[in-house]
Amino acid sequence: MNSSTVGLIVLAAGASTRMGTPKQLLTYRGCSLIRHITEVAISSVCQPIVVVLGANSERIQPEVSQLPVHIVENQQWEVGMSSSIRVGLQALLAMNPSLEAVAIALCDQPFVSSQTLDRIIEAYRVTGQPIIASEYAGTLGVPALFSHTLFSDLIALKSTEGAKKLIKKHIQQVLTVPFPEGEVDIDTPNDYEQFQTLVEYPPFRFSTS
Repeated sequence: MNSSTVGLIVLAAGASTRMGTPKQLLTYRGCSLIRHITEVAISSVCQPIVVVLGANSERIQPEVSQLPVHIVENQQWEVGMSSSIRVGLQALLAMNPSLEAVAIALCDQPFVSSQTLDRIIEAYRVTGQPIIASEYAGTLGVPALFSHTLFSDLIALKSTEGAKKLIKKHIQQVLTVPFPEGEVDIDTPNDYEQFQTLVEYPPFRFSTS
């Protein structure tokens, strides 16, 4: 399997209602979270890359418009994450109909690195398991990879359903990759404050490259 046959969807269409401001634009390591995860994606083996925007897209798009990624706008972002996954996957398949698998990442997990993504792709390449999921804080989630055999399931997700729904449904087909830093995500101002403290005084070494 050629690594270029694994596409990547960056989900960044949410309205950040609990944050009160677009979290895609929060600062981390000198740039916005959306630019950070997009640059991480570009440095990974995944290709092509689709960034799905929705709420506040006119403010967020300039952060990534000069990068070598395909930006799509989810007009139905209010429906929930399922609509963004659908829009992202359809865009990837339009660019590469023979896509072997797709990885999904969020912009609010700041400690995702290109190495994180590459480990997931490598696990798929070696084992051929249909789902590779990240394991953290007693749960399984994204970043995660889904084989082309599950594309129809991804497209069929409803409203707020996301990758976790499929991971649970097909748990017997899931291979897990440890990613303890995945428990750090940013949804509220308090999350962001704690995150900034983590970056300054990390309790364990994060692979943030």
